[in-house]
Amino acid sequence: MSAPTHRYLSLGAGVQSTTLLLLAARGTIPGFDAAIFADTSWEPAAVYRHLDRLTGIAQAAGIEVVRVSTGDIRADALDPEHRFASMPLFTLGPNGQRGMARRQCTSEYKIKPIKVEVRRRLGYPHPTRVPAGVRARMAIGISLDEIGRARDSDVGYMHSVHPLLDLGWRRTDCLRYLADHGLGDTPKSSCVGCPFHDDGFWADLRANSPAEWADAVAFDRAIRHGSAKANADGHPLRGQFFLHRARVPLDEVVLRPRPRPADSPGCGPWTCPHDATAPAAAGRGEVA
Repeated sequence: MSAPTHRYLSLGAGVQSTTLLLLAARGTIPGFDAAIFADTSWEPAAVYRHLDRLTGIAQAAGIEVVRVSTGDIRADALDPEHRFASMPLFTLGPNGQRGMARRQCTSEYKIKPIKVEVRRRLGYPHPTRVPAGVRARMAIGISLDEIGRARDSDVGYMHSVHPLLDLGWRRTDCLRYLADHGLGDTPKSSCVGCPFHDDGFWADLRANSPAEWADAVAFDRAIRHGSAKANADGHPLRGQFFLHRARVPLDEVVLRPRPRPADSPGCGPWTCPHDATAPAAAGRGEVA
């Protein structure tokens, strides 16, 4: 198999991928043909502001930043005409069973559109078969403290590489590097209404981003009995669905923020920190 001639960056716009983009822009590591950001359309405003800033840095270095999307995750969840890839919502069954819905959102809204873009750039959009030997190198921001997530791609036309591992960098090294170059305020990427948020995130959102807090509260209220699609199909889901693990309305939760590790990761396409979180199995209390 020939060596990949296309070099891309999976740009989640969080700490590690921002570090890789800056390293490439400054010539410390080889550059990229493009940095690909998969947009769920529901990232916090701070992430979009940061992405605009990164776009300027990248363009000055001759690196294209491209935004790709497979839809608006929030709107899709509430649209009865749209097939929705489920979020890992917390569930409460009719008899008090506590569970969690299957998580498909990362695959559908982050990984899938990146793969579509890579195939397009290689010249073989779906359903055209990509010939053997044609592949791109995709840089992913995984540092030493997350080495367990480092794996190759599940498709033959894309080869995953992990420059931070080659450098021997940990997330703390990335934070230090960004601070040294004026990007110490790099936010963590994740959807506003991600059920995996801790109380610290929710408390900060309520205090400092009232519009986004109100948006999350409204969404939480709207999905109480499952997605609009499930109900429209005539198969209402048993029980109730919530954004918060307490399984009460978000605006009624008694938030108890705890000290948050400065180096805790956000959610990138291939680096969601909750990949090991298994959904409740059938027959063990989940609401289906």
